[in-house]
Amino acid sequence: MALSNATQGAIILSAFFLPILTYIYFTRSPQQKNAAGPLPPPTEITALLIHPIKSCHGISVQSAKLLPTGLDLDRQWMWVTYPDYEFLTIRQNSRMTLIRTSYDAKTDTLTVTAPAPNTIDEKLEFSIPAHPSEDWLSSNTESHGAKIWNKWTSSCVYSTDLTAPFNRFFGKEVRLVYKPPFSNDPRTLASNGAKQVLGRDASTCFPDLMPLLVGNESSIDELNTRLKAAENITIDIRRFRPNIIVRGDANAPWDEDRWKTLKITPKSGKGSITLDITQRCARCHVPNVDPDTAEEHKRQPWDTLMKYRRIDEGITFKPCYGMLCVPRETGELKVGMNFEVTEVTDKHRYITGF
Repeated sequence: MALSNATQGAIILSAFFLPILTYIYFTRSPQQKNAAGPLPPPTEITALLIHPIKSCHGISVQSAKLLPTGLDLDRQWMWVTYPDYEFLTIRQNSRMTLIRTSYDAKTDTLTVTAPAPNTIDEKLEFSIPAHPSEDWLSSNTESHGAKIWNKWTSSCVYSTDLTAPFNRFFGKEVRLVYKPPFSNDPRTLASNGAKQVLGRDASTCFPDLMPLLVGNESSIDELNTRLKAAENITIDIRRFRPNIIVRGDANAPWDEDRWKTLKITPKSGKGSITLDITQRCARCHVPNVDPDTAEEHKRQPWDTLMKYRRIDEGITFKPCYGMLCVPRETGELKVGMNFEVTEVTDKHRYITGF
């Protein structure tokens, strides 16, 4: 059957244009297809921080094991009120940052110290196993629930024979509690980390929300230019209590707002760890507290952040800095490791609810 001239023309045009269109589609980079923009260039981890006791002073480390619940030793301990067993943080008592924890790898021991009240020389102190065995916990702690926000989780309560002197520091009776990173009663994630949102089961110990917080240096640098202009002050990134600090693109501060999936690899390139970003970290007044002196600034950086960092439609009454993450794999993280954003999004939205 003879083909019409129109049909012949359509076949010729299809044969000409189809390869071109196919080439454009398959060679166009994923970044160009994503409404959130191109992927940022790879960078590196510049610092790792762990905070063994929630809201107390952090420790800078060169390497740390990454567990499903976060960095090893990070926020596995917490001070609580007595007899209510409700969590205590810098929000209620800025002096908590004066409680310091040091780690001795040779003895696998944590030593907790704090200045004694009404004295210059006296120091409060006790030591505990950093990785207590079940037998040790059975002999030295008792089980009791601990309340974080409006939810309870199981915990191990240390004997007051060990911690009672710290009642003087707090000016009231307190208890120290511990949650093992591997537990028969895990503290499952809520908010954007809930299974129906994240797509898998995940848990943590005593962080407010998620196992990890990633901070971008270039964003702090940009914030400091504003603080310097406003009140002639600058602040340390440690005020925001991140776990992983990365070197950002100086030309693109706050680029982390659109990061979605992260890949961390050794310099050798062998093996990798993937982190899923669940949401931006909405901030309270804790960054107003100097972590070294416990002095709380009346305005900054809260006032400045409120002017331009209320960017998340899910929690517009708080400013944001840092990205909360959940690890897919475990492994060891080291300062200097390659840090790569493998996926970006313009759909981040904070889901309230702890």
